[in-house]
Amino acid sequence: MKNDILQKIETAATPDFGNLLSKSFNLFKRIWVESLVHLLITMIAVLPFIVLVYLPFIPILISSVQGGYASGFEPFMGYSFLMLLGYFILLFILIIMMQGVSIAITAHFFQVCKNEDLGVEKETGDYFAYLKGNNFNKVFMLSLATFGISIAALLLCYFPIFYVMVPLQLIIVVFAFNDKLSVSEIIIISFKLGNKFWLLLFGLIIVSSMIAQLGVILCFVGLFITAYFVHIPIYYFYKETIDFNGCTGDSNDEFLTHYKN
Repeated sequence: MKNDILQKIETAATPDFGNLLSKSFNLFKRIWVESLVHLLITMIAVLPFIVLVYLPFIPILISSVQGGYASGFEPFMGYSFLMLLGYFILLFILIIMMQGVSIAITAHFFQVCKNEDLGVEKETGDYFAYLKGNNFNKVFMLSLATFGISIAALLLCYFPIFYVMVPLQLIIVVFAFNDKLSVSEIIIISFKLGNKFWLLLFGLIIVSSMIAQLGVILCFVGLFITAYFVHIPIYYFYKETIDFNGCTGDSNDEFLTHYKN
């Protein structure tokens, strides 16, 4: 399967930028409710992790207020190095888990895009389908790999982050439609595809991100509706370069069957 996809990337023609956005607008008008639902579910799912991140700071903030410390770092002086190290390890684990949950829900959204685009009748629900079975470990390994690549790029004087941000945006869509592939194969395909069409993808990501922020003009509430728009052009880009025929194999048969009446 990996070699078939890589071969498709080699022979893929450059998609039309305007056509990608036009199709994205048309699809968004049909699935904006699902877009909103996916965002809200993501926010609810990651909320417990955010609470755990800030929970240890509550006694520190209380002691800081009561003690009248001149410096915001003074309350931390009472904690040992091992305690602080333990917290940062916990923070790292929580970040990986939050990102993993987000990857799974976004992968589900890509499947919703495909079903609506191809006219597959579907039921809503099972937004955590990609956290089941063998995909459970894969989701968090992808989260760890994405985090590691981003940190490595940031450590190299920031400039490499502009390069890796494009392939990293493709990891979820490649995973969504090829969940039988290994983590390393998903990353290789994402970077291969991202490298070939880097400039087009970079512009697509910037423009779609700006469009996704337009919801702020509706008293910021509209941002919840438009936020997931950024993923739809990526879906159409994948469809027009790799497509689904002969690439996803049987990896999504069970998933698609779940959505058929």
